Amino acid sequence: MELINSLNWRYATKEMNENIVPQEKIDRIIDAAILAPTSSGLQPFEILVIKNSDLKEKIKKVAWNQSVITQCSHLLVFAAWDTYTEERINRVFDLTNEVRGQKFEGYENYRQMLLNSYPKRDSEVNYNHASKQAYIAFAHAIIAAALEKVDSTPIEGFDPKALDKILELDKKGLRSCVILTLGYRNEDKDWLVKQKKVRKPKNEIVTVYE
Repeated sequence: MELINSLNWRYATKEMNENIVPQEKIDRIIDAAILAPTSSGLQPFEILVIKNSDLKEKIKKVAWNQSVITQCSHLLVFAAWDTYTEERINRVFDLTNEVRGQKFEGYENYRQMLLNSYPKRDSEVNYNHASKQAYIAFAHAIIAAALEKVDSTPIEGFDPKALDKILELDKKGLRSCVILTLGYRNEDKDWLVKQKKVRKPKNEIVTVYE
């Protein structure tokens, strides 16, 4: 019930009051994103946490001048791998073996299957796949923020190439895919704050096969 109440409380905040979110809340939100499930457990993305005011101002200019970008306490940029490489895949499998303290034949066979497939695919196909995994983590962050009573605004309205250039993401083999602002709503200025949440009836979205 707490989860549903928190999700009913949250909305895409349009105006924030510039108050700073405590670091422990930010840490838990990011931890939730890191704990999100991803295809083959590869976690093919990184989360860039922007606190610097000058950098936020630069990002705002390539994101339709949305005010929440500079008003927010923390700006999270979810950036997916630009492609899958043998090095990236091996890093995840080696880490798993290290943490679990042993190798499993089936797991090593699965590693080889991915190595024989993913790096050979078109980089755009790989980026699209990786970005979908980033979105799963992004959703976890939104839910965690709601539970922490931290407001958030999902943002796709920005120029990805311009943002990538600002953050020099090409040097890390990354491409930005979505932004999340974290902060606190400005109840005096946000026109949406007192509006009722609108969602389609469940029977228009859910089909049950018995």
